[in-house]
Amino acid sequence: MDYGLTGKVAVVCGASAGMGRAVAEALAREGADLFLVARREDALAALSGELRRAHGVKVLFSAGDLARNEETSRILKEQFEAFGQADILVANAGGPPSGTFEAVSTEEMLRKGWELTFMSTVRMIRGILPGMRERKWGRIVAITSVSVFEPIPGLALSNAYRPGLTGLLKTIATEVAADGVTVNSVCPGYTATERLEELATATARREGRSAEDVSAEWASSIPAGHLGRPEEIAEAVTFLCSGAASYITGVALPVDGGRLKGLLA
Repeated sequence: MDYGLTGKVAVVCGASAGMGRAVAEALAREGADLFLVARREDALAALSGELRRAHGVKVLFSAGDLARNEETSRILKEQFEAFGQADILVANAGGPPSGTFEAVSTEEMLRKGWELTFMSTVRMIRGILPGMRERKWGRIVAITSVSVFEPIPGLALSNAYRPGLTGLLKTIATEVAADGVTVNSVCPGYTATERLEELATATARREGRSAEDVSAEWASSIPAGHLGRPEEIAEAVTFLCSGAASYITGVALPVDGGRLKGLLA
């Protein structure tokens, strides 16, 4: 299927590794030009070169911390100066600090989770959405978590902030649908990334067992029989960014190998 993304400009956040990197690679294969964002400048530079050589698309990047308002403003300015517009935004900020409510309920931890998990996406949307509405075409996809459907033990902040973000995305989707802009989220289940390794280690430490045992237990809970691969998440994101998905908006799509059991998830 031709997704109609050749020449579209996509901003991909968290692009240096894991799901963000997989999304960047998938969009480049579809012919989209890219503006990559993450904190690790060396990883962004290497990936940019790889994608240019492999797919012949324009790829630029800016390193910065989207949990900081001033950094986000700078990144948005650099993106506009480089491309003049953004047709696609893939918001992917990573997860907030893990832990029980007791462990993460200090003012500092609550604020850190809020800025990273909620406000980073809001600020990027606030900067990019007006241009999409003016041009009557746009795709916004946030990578969140299945925790929006079912709270995950040991992820108190994710369980709090991601559902709130999902509610806001649904609201925005309704407000901008008539302008040709779709707003959706992809909700990964257990996916083999550095973040999951960190969560397995933290869980193992709390429960007095090995991280390998924790990961194996998670994998066994998935009907598909394996942890998700970043590329599997990226394919869902890429479809929602496509012209073919023009009538899909306001959706929170679980991509979890069938682990969620609810009828509406």
